[in-house]
Amino acid sequence: MSKTYRSILFAITILLSAGLILPQSAQAHCQIPCGIYDDYARLLSMLEDASTVEKSVNKMIELTGKMDIQSQNQMVRWVMNKEDHAQKIIDTISDYYLTQRVKPSQKDYAERLKYHHAVILAAMKAKQNPDLKSVKALKKSISTLTAYYPEHKH
Repeated sequence: MSKTYRSILFAITILLSAGLILPQSAQAHCQIPCGIYDDYARLLSMLEDASTVEKSVNKMIELTGKMDIQSQNQMVRWVMNKEDHAQKIIDTISDYYLTQRVKPSQKDYAERLKYHHAVILAAMKAKQNPDLKSVKALKKSISTLTAYYPEHKH
């Protein structure tokens, strides 16, 4: 088993252990029609999260093969950061868009559902695969949603 592979396994083991011990929480917007939230701003926030996932992957690539304890520590922190921001995207789609913006009464409901679900799948793949191809697919899937939530000029 190579040192790089052992490093990645070590990082994954730490993350899995932390995930089993640390409480998970969702930060959802209230589900009443207050009308003050900006759908486009949430898209921008998800794109920012995707850029954070991308930076995390780049840092992980830089640290690959380094076996000193500081590099190992940084690797774990970047993996955790990647996981956290990908999960934020999943939470935003499920807790906000799918519960409040995608409705069975919409004529294009199936299409909307497909595109929103594609973001969740892309975020999950970005969590599973620390590569830039997955990040690119994630960013593309989020950008697709701008057709439904354009920027509003105030």
